[in-house]
Amino acid sequence: MPSEPAKPTSLPPPAHAVDGDDSPLYVQAIARAFQVLQAFDGPRREITLADIAKAAGMGRSAVQRVVYTLESLGYLARVPDSKNYRLTSRLLQFSYNYVRNNELIAKALPYLQELNRTFDETINLQELDGTEIVLVARFLSRHLMNIEVAVGSRLPAFCTASGTAILSRLPEKECDAILRASRRVALTPSTELDLDRLRQRIRTAAARGYSIVANESVVGDISLAAPVLDQGGWPVAAVNISVPVARWTVEQAETELANHVQATAMMLSGAKISPFMG
Repeated sequence: MPSEPAKPTSLPPPAHAVDGDDSPLYVQAIARAFQVLQAFDGPRREITLADIAKAAGMGRSAVQRVVYTLESLGYLARVPDSKNYRLTSRLLQFSYNYVRNNELIAKALPYLQELNRTFDETINLQELDGTEIVLVARFLSRHLMNIEVAVGSRLPAFCTASGTAILSRLPEKECDAILRASRRVALTPSTELDLDRLRQRIRTAAARGYSIVANESVVGDISLAAPVLDQGGWPVAAVNISVPVARWTVEQAETELANHVQATAMMLSGAKISPFMG
């Protein structure tokens, strides 16, 4: 691991965590509203009140009140001729505001676009949120074969190039805490789950300045990533290039792309990113 960077005053809470519920400032009703919205984080686009109650771990009566309120505000809609509910486009306003006001994304876009133009391959910017990485910006390749992943998508940090790159710049204690808290489940037949081997991969990434992972989160995908650091040396994101095994080998990708991904991440790190602004 590298020498410890200047640590921010507080670390981000784990993804989907509910902290502070024993504080007098904590508003249970607001927490319940978000629990209901997170119940839609699944394969089905439309779900019933019973589905929501089960996913949110709440009683049916409480769910009914929250759903009614969110429907009245326009964030949920009843599906005609059914008992199902769905999310509405009004929720996208939060995503839009996040992207529009995020200094890191604004500064990163020109660098990501230039890397995309150079290789005509998919370029991503991903941030760490708890034990997961979140896709916050993306430039697609013009090739017909692309891995379809939308901005806002999440993946476990432990089995991704971006997650490994970010973890490689964290103090060892912080890194290990994230690994241990991760839900280490195989996403593909190639997903590495062994803690010792994951730690070694992170140490290797720290030594060479980038990470490369193939077929572990998505079959057929090779990803290289390098960490983006804020002014205090804390990792706030990773620049990632994703290429398909149909066009690239791991060796070819590492030889031809690693230096460019590193250079892009270093230029973005030098763009005076405010400490812990993700």
